[in-house]
Amino acid sequence: MFLNLDEVFKIMEQLADVTLRRLLDNEGFDLDPGLQEPSQITKRDLEARAQNEFFRAFFRLPRREKLHAVLDCSLWTPFSRCHTAGRMFASDSYICFASKEAGCCKVILPFREVVSIEKMEDTSLLPNPIIVSVRSKMAFQFIELTDRDSLVESLLARLKQVHADHPVHYDTTRDEDLTSSVFHSTSMCGDHRFGRIEMVSSQNSEEREKEMSPQLHPEALVAGFRRSGSQSPDSRLPREQIKMRLWNDHFVEYGRTVCMFRTEKIRKLVAMGIPESLRGKLWLLFSDAVTDLASHPGYYGNLVEESMGKCCLVTEEIERDLHRSLPEHPAFQNETGIAALRRVLTAYAHRNPRIGYCQSMNILTSLLLLYAEEEEAFWLLVAVCERMLPDYFNHRVIGAQVDQSVFEELIKEQLPELAEHMQDLSALASISLSWFLTLFLSIMPLESAVNVVDCFFYDGIKAIFQLGLAVLEANAEDLCSSKDDSQALMVLSRFLDHIKNEDSPGPPLGSHHAFFSDDQEPCPMTDIADLIRDSYEKFGDQSVAQIEHMRCKHRIRVLQGHEDTTKQNVLRVVIPEVSVLPEDLEELYDLFKREHMMSCYWEQPRPVALRHDPSRPYAEQYRIDARQFARLFQLVSPWTCGAHTEILAERTFRLLDENMDHLIEFKAFVSCLDIMYNGEMNEKIKLLYRLHIPPALTENDRDSQSPLKNPLLSTSRPLVFGKSNGDAVDYQKQLKQMIKDLAKEKDKTEKELPKMSQREFIQFCKTLYSMFHEDPEENDLYQAIATVTTLLLQIGEVGQRGSSSGSCSQEAGEEPQALVPSPEQDSVFVDTHNGKSPRESQAFPEAAQGDWTVSLEHILASLLTEQSLVNFFEKPLDIKSKLENAKINQYSLKTCEMNRQSQPELKLSSP
Repeated sequence: MFLNLDEVFKIMEQLADVTLRRLLDNEGFDLDPGLQEPSQITKRDLEARAQNEFFRAFFRLPRREKLHAVLDCSLWTPFSRCHTAGRMFASDSYICFASKEAGCCKVILPFREVVSIEKMEDTSLLPNPIIVSVRSKMAFQFIELTDRDSLVESLLARLKQVHADHPVHYDTTRDEDLTSSVFHSTSMCGDHRFGRIEMVSSQNSEEREKEMSPQLHPEALVAGFRRSGSQSPDSRLPREQIKMRLWNDHFVEYGRTVCMFRTEKIRKLVAMGIPESLRGKLWLLFSDAVTDLASHPGYYGNLVEESMGKCCLVTEEIERDLHRSLPEHPAFQNETGIAALRRVLTAYAHRNPRIGYCQSMNILTSLLLLYAEEEEAFWLLVAVCERMLPDYFNHRVIGAQVDQSVFEELIKEQLPELAEHMQDLSALASISLSWFLTLFLSIMPLESAVNVVDCFFYDGIKAIFQLGLAVLEANAEDLCSSKDDSQALMVLSRFLDHIKNEDSPGPPLGSHHAFFSDDQEPCPMTDIADLIRDSYEKFGDQSVAQIEHMRCKHRIRVLQGHEDTTKQNVLRVVIPEVSVLPEDLEELYDLFKREHMMSCYWEQPRPVALRHDPSRPYAEQYRIDARQFARLFQLVSPWTCGAHTEILAERTFRLLDENMDHLIEFKAFVSCLDIMYNGEMNEKIKLLYRLHIPPALTENDRDSQSPLKNPLLSTSRPLVFGKSNGDAVDYQKQLKQMIKDLAKEKDKTEKELPKMSQREFIQFCKTLYSMFHEDPEENDLYQAIATVTTLLLQIGEVGQRGSSSGSCSQEAGEEPQALVPSPEQDSVFVDTHNGKSPRESQAFPEAAQGDWTVSLEHILASLLTEQSLVNFFEKPLDIKSKLENAKINQYSLKTCEMNRQSQPELKLSSP
């Protein structure tokens, strides 16, 4: 099928990535129907997914955004007065453009901002042009579009749908601030200083919402401190004013809304540091959180109202961390800032319980509240957690670990001398993990770290990678001379703690991130602007595609490392408690996990998909239900009973499911197998006994319709049997003595098992007969079990008669002996269809049926009288051959079952 090895390897990588992403988050993959059925995945599906992933990562759009078309075209760029070649990306809610020359130009046009899409006259200079007009009174001219008519038709259809879902209209009566506001476009939602568009709703409903909604903080927290006169002693405001003029000039030429032209020039402005008065608004634009904000009016207020007053583990964690969030900043030294932080974190945990709350979210949210209004800070947090830092904020911080692994690879590529000196880069990874989780906020002075966040919102995770490399390069000499990891940590901590921001208009805040002794010589100060400029110049050549490819590669390694750790921890708990060899336990674990995974992703509907939770304790991450257990039981259990195997598997599952949640863990599964393979005879018989009494055996058991459910056992056998040599063996005395001996040896602390009723005993006998089928000693075993069964029937009858007469002193040996039965009567079970003798009918009158019982001690003592039965239960069993066979047949068994399930559907659908 494939002649190119590189192409094959690429497809294998994509398949592996699909699998791992499904492990991380099942919900996201419900959106890719072409990937739901493993046997139906095609190369085209994988390519489409890869293109979608790149599109969302490059433009940092919502994960639910689906790409519909990618077209080569050219876009008129007024700042360069020419058409710029590139590609148009059309999705559910966006039209995007990226120039072929990296960094030259990028445009994001949300359909919410689009007013019209029109075809222009086709000329030789402007072939196949279309004009996209947006609300900020800008127009974007695309030319050289193939199949223009169908493209415009599809774009208009999606534009109509978006406007129908989120209708907007202008409020022309409120324009007094337009000339003074930096963002005087009418492109954004009114009351957020982006213009005067309002959602179509009645005035009464708006007033009701205001009355019912909780009191939210109306402005960025830092604004209050600017008004209070809390500024730098040397007054650095003139520098802020210079930056403001530069940005205003840029807005005039490149646009000032989410639809602005994004070029290398704006990147340089961002690297210098965004002016404080623009910071929150530009973060909203760069992250496209402004679109979420405008599309969900009242959403945040409702979340706050719903989550207020609720107490759970997440809210307790939030409360513990509230006063640890930027404690050096005065905004969080009073209840105003703390209350706003509490509302945002609690509302997000309510919105996304899958993430809930994770440490470091409090630090990031604190910074967002400093520069953005409360509702804006909430949507910025949504953009960071769900788009910009995927899989970062969960209990295993998989995303951060993946990026740490990518960072190690970049160190080897960009700083080979440092990598060679520090053979184990995992030490650096442990130091740099907080750089990624908190965007340097936890280890750098706040006034400097905020410039890093500026770059992050514009360039994404790339900004953190390149800044981390710049930090390491600046300290490479000291790191190479460090003697151990603690000294390396000291070097980096001192450096990061002495990064200053000369342009910050506010007073410098004390930093307590680093730890170093006072007797060390002072560390030279480094300006954050210089460090960021160096990071772009020396390490800014990494593209989004390269980073995403490295993430894909390292995600496999990180997830495999987690799986190996989970496996080791589970086996560490199980190994001391079983006799199965460790290498065999590993094979069993792999089979158990594979069964879980196949049912997660191969079944429709998938019953286990919602039950796979990597945040659960190690031993509980992989669990299987009754149907999965039955397949594994058939593959690895030594107690295979032909057609009876499935019934025995159901009973075993019910026995192991102690908490009755219809799921069992690996430990319970392997403990049961250990008894079957390595247990003593009394342990095996006890397990079999428990499989034939409640809760394992139920009234609705599948085998309950057997005619043997009724009391039709022949008890005409004597307790003294004639031997071929004429001698007689009295089993009664032997049984009595064995029962007494077993009673003495029985552990007094062990809970006594209930006695077995006649119906349960019949099922027990059926299981034994099924287990002996096709055994080399089959005939001897059948004869032995017939003898033992007869003995037990007589014991149970004696107990029944004693119970009915009220006498507890009757001995088994007092029962009158019957004659030796004829050959045609030599049968333990009598078929109801063949009738029964009058004596048999009288043996078990209905009124006394419930009193017939035998105990575990009775059964075990009786089985010990037959050497062939003892040999059967004590013979060594080889689990390795079963495991080898299971590895080969596990998939085929699953496939056969799925085919059987699909056949009835095919029959129903056929005419």
